[in-house]
Amino acid sequence: MIIKLCGMQHADDIKAAEQLGVDLLGFDFIPKSPRYVRMISSRAGIIPDFSEERLRALKQPNSPQQQPVKVGRVGVFADDMPQNIVTRVYNYELDYVQLNGEEPAVTLENLRRSIDPDIRKGIKIIKRIVVDTQADLAKATEYEGKADLLLFHITAKETELQTTGDDNSPLNQLLSTYHGSTPFLISKPNAPFDTLLIKSITHPQFAGINLDTQFELEPGKKDMEQLQKYVEELKAIE
Repeated sequence: MIIKLCGMQHADDIKAAEQLGVDLLGFDFIPKSPRYVRMISSRAGIIPDFSEERLRALKQPNSPQQQPVKVGRVGVFADDMPQNIVTRVYNYELDYVQLNGEEPAVTLENLRRSIDPDIRKGIKIIKRIVVDTQADLAKATEYEGKADLLLFHITAKETELQTTGDDNSPLNQLLSTYHGSTPFLISKPNAPFDTLLIKSITHPQFAGINLDTQFELEPGKKDMEQLQKYVEELKAIE
């Protein structure tokens, strides 16, 4: 199961998240967001560490750094100019572009052509879709074959998502109308998904979850202790 952690800003959080076994780290490039990443910093921990000290360590036998943890870097955008996205992909060596706005499928196609292979070979694209009712899942059809991964941001009421511990859970019923072949992550506002609810998901294209504001002490600053407990619970149900 993919675990994606979004809204990263602090180097210590980034390094800690890598050690937790998180698969994808999201960096917010939406200017109005309080988690907006404003500039490249040599201490940001966002781009790979190519310092002389690290390179020397990599040459040492049995160095713990010889097997670096590979965590995918995701840039999050919303209705941004293509040139801005391409620049961030290059500067931050992004592995994924996530589009949170009203971008049509043609935007995904054009972005991929602009970036792959000259700027970032093999770039992956995630399209976020807000899902309040089953009808909203029909929007995913437009991105079939265009997005590598979908993110269903589920805004249905909390009481409508309670698990019954079987295939008929409300969340399974909600997701059942998605018939595409593109794998998807799920996210929700406020509190994180109950791990039992995650365990109950039966959809064959369910690939994992996205976490963002659920484990924050303040915007962009993660509560790593609580996050660690949750990640361990998630990994226990895989």
